[in-house]
Amino acid sequence: MILWFKALHIIFMVAWFAGIFYLPRLFVYHAQNPTGEINEQFQIMERRLLYFITPFAVLTLVFGLALMWSYGSAWIKASAWLHAKLVIVALLYGYHGYCFKLLKDFRNQQNIRSPFFYRVFNEVPVFALFAIIILAVVKPF
Repeated sequence: MILWFKALHIIFMVAWFAGIFYLPRLFVYHAQNPTGEINEQFQIMERRLLYFITPFAVLTLVFGLALMWSYGSAWIKASAWLHAKLVIVALLYGYHGYCFKLLKDFRNQQNIRSPFFYRVFNEVPVFALFAIIILAVVKPF
């Protein structure tokens, strides 16, 4: 059962990250074109993408928790790398939640962020993914 949980955790994580990599890129383009018909198109694309990937984020969490439950509390306590990974994952869920706020700001014509901000914002999940994969595979501590 553990291998099924692990496989599903990875599948949903990959699907979630595909969207979380692309959504801030849409924000970059939207910030560059804040008015007119294209503004409405960006709003639709951003909303659909965020609502499409949110179930993947939830299922990533569900199967991650199932994995931890399967391994047991002794394994969790002994796995310092997991604690570091969970901190990064919690920050990533905060990032995902913040995307809802940004979406609302665009919808209400209240975006105050520059395209440069969104370019930098777009890199956050890349670094999070690097750290998560290294921690999960290498288990450095």
